[in-house]
Amino acid sequence: MEDLPEALVTEIVKKITRTSDLNSLSLVSKRLYTIEGNQRGAIHVGSGLCTATEALTSLCDRFPTLWKVEIDYSGWIPGHGNQLDNKGLFVFSSHCSSLTNLTLSFCSYIDDSGLGCLAHCKTLVSLRLNSAPQITSIGLFSVAVGCTSLSALHLIDCERIDEVEWLEYLGRDGSLEELVVKNCEGINHHDLLKFGSGWMKLQKFEFERKRGRFDDAISGSEIYDSSYDAHSMNVYDFCCESLKDLRLAHIKAWPEIGLRVLLGKCKALENLWLEYVHALNDNDLIALSRSCSNLKSISLGLNLQRYSSDVQYCETRTSFTDNSLHALALNCRMLQIVDLKFTGCAPDWLSEIGFTQKGFLVLIQSCPIRVLVLNTANFLNDEGMKALSSSPYLETLELILCEAVTDDGMLFIARTPCLSNLTLRLCHEVTDVGVAELGHAHKLKSLVIECCNKVSLQAAQGVTKLVHYSRDFSDALMKTLGWE
Repeated sequence: MEDLPEALVTEIVKKITRTSDLNSLSLVSKRLYTIEGNQRGAIHVGSGLCTATEALTSLCDRFPTLWKVEIDYSGWIPGHGNQLDNKGLFVFSSHCSSLTNLTLSFCSYIDDSGLGCLAHCKTLVSLRLNSAPQITSIGLFSVAVGCTSLSALHLIDCERIDEVEWLEYLGRDGSLEELVVKNCEGINHHDLLKFGSGWMKLQKFEFERKRGRFDDAISGSEIYDSSYDAHSMNVYDFCCESLKDLRLAHIKAWPEIGLRVLLGKCKALENLWLEYVHALNDNDLIALSRSCSNLKSISLGLNLQRYSSDVQYCETRTSFTDNSLHALALNCRMLQIVDLKFTGCAPDWLSEIGFTQKGFLVLIQSCPIRVLVLNTANFLNDEGMKALSSSPYLETLELILCEAVTDDGMLFIARTPCLSNLTLRLCHEVTDVGVAELGHAHKLKSLVIECCNKVSLQAAQGVTKLVHYSRDFSDALMKTLGWE
């Protein structure tokens, strides 16, 4: 190895990707130690990080070309030693001249003065703050002004951030392409509309409000207008024509319009997630479908809400009806991934789900669906499975708590031309007989059976080589509720 040209050794080192292998390699010789250090571009450190200034300086000297740094103190307790503080962050910001990506997780010793050090990182492109309890809007404003190359900003569980001057500045003078705000109690979805002209550049946007204790309960005082059309009003004059990924979760769009107006403005949108957004109605998805012909993926997490267009009649159901499905089927002909989750809907009350099997099948038969996930889709029965079996593109199917699907449904779905991956979770009407039909078809590459009480391990193992089988109810329930 010592006789090889340095350029060749460097290329060999570049091929090694596992951190443990790189650490072992650096112990072989001083030459490899130096070469490996010069090539290491990313590090992930946590409780074992020595926070002494001299040690941090040596770390930066050891890896002079670092461009990605992740500092994660999740699970930290005082017995683990001191956390990285403002002085330590200054060392990173001043010594890592190539730093472009920085993630700070559970760094409780860093406040606005420490974050202000990042203003000197003119190359910083991506900043992720996860559970930063001392960071306020002042520190973010310093970053917004100083980090002129910043294109991605993630704020998660940063509860002291409230004022949005930093957001207004980034919208006016910044170059953000990716903005994620989750569980930041001081920021509401109306504040984010102050991003202004910055929406024009944004390609990915996620906003999730911090959930309250009773968020999933139906409030008797809130009745939404099922005919209200937020998209017929020119209240917010901005464009977001570059937006490709949009996720909104746990927000209330009524009585003010707020972020729901985005659904009619995103002409380039490819991936949409709407999870428990209150007060949306068919007009929102109809407006979306008319604008987003490039839509490839849609995920809807829906719970029960009260709707009325007549003061004498009120219905309790999920947000959208078949009108939304028909609009998507008509206008979004590139749709490939559909994920539908219905929370709080009883199997005996099909009217609680705004979608019917007939409307759902119109969507499935009109678009090239490859991946389909149905969670508590009480409208789906064996006749629906028969119709699904004719889907020419369907490759992956997940059925979760679909209580009307039985062994007959398995017989039908086994005939699906391209189906190769199937998941059954908490589907208690499927038995060994139905699973055996899947095995007779010899099509599946993978099968997941979780907490389906009438399916045995022996029957599951006879279907295909790659099988995951579990009877753990708590684990299956957590996955079903999205708490995994």
